Amino acid sequence: MAGPASLLAEQGFAVYVLHYFDRTGTTEIDGLQTIFRHFPVWMKTLWDAVSFVARQPQVDPHRIGLLGFSLGAYLALSASAIDSRVQAVVEFFGGMPKEMKFFTRRLCPVLILHGEQDKTVPVEEAYHLQQILEKKHIPYEMQIYPGIGHGFSGEIWRDAGLRTLAFFEKHLAGDHLRCD
Repeated sequence: MAGPASLLAEQGFAVYVLHYFDRTGTTEIDGLQTIFRHFPVWMKTLWDAVSFVARQPQVDPHRIGLLGFSLGAYLALSASAIDSRVQAVVEFFGGMPKEMKFFTRRLCPVLILHGEQDKTVPVEEAYHLQQILEKKHIPYEMQIYPGIGHGFSGEIWRDAGLRTLAFFEKHLAGDHLRCD
C-alpha cells in the first residue's frame, strides 16, 4: 500500500521528502534534550527546504503544503506558524509546541490525524491544536482513530492517506487560499 507521499505524487503533486536529522547528524531521539537542542537547526533546515522547493519550475510557490509525522509534524506546524509560504499542513500524530505561542504570526488550514491511544504523543496534543485553530477561526479537519497508538498501518494508514490527498486538493488546488 502506498504511503501519503506516493499517493500525492501519483495525483500530480510535487513531493519532496526532507531528512532534517541529516543536518545535525542525529540518528535517534534519546530524550527531550535532543529535541530542544536541535529544534532550531531543524526549523532552519525546513525553511531552507521550502525555499528550495519554491524555486522549482514545477512548483507553484503559492501552493506549498507540509506533511509531517510525529516530530516532523511539530516541525511542520511550527514552520507554518512563521512562514507565509506554507498554505496547508497535514500532521500525523504530532502537535504544536507550546513554546510556539510566542512566535506564531499566522496559521493555515490543518488536517489533524492522531491515534486515541498514542503513548508517544498523547492525543491531548491534537485537542490542544484544535483549540488553537478554533480560537483563531482557522479551517481544520481532524480524525482521531479510536484504539490506535503512535503510527498507522493497514486500513487506518489508507484512510489517513486518502484524507491527506483530499485535504491538499481542497486547500492547495483551488483559488481559495486562506491563511491568517
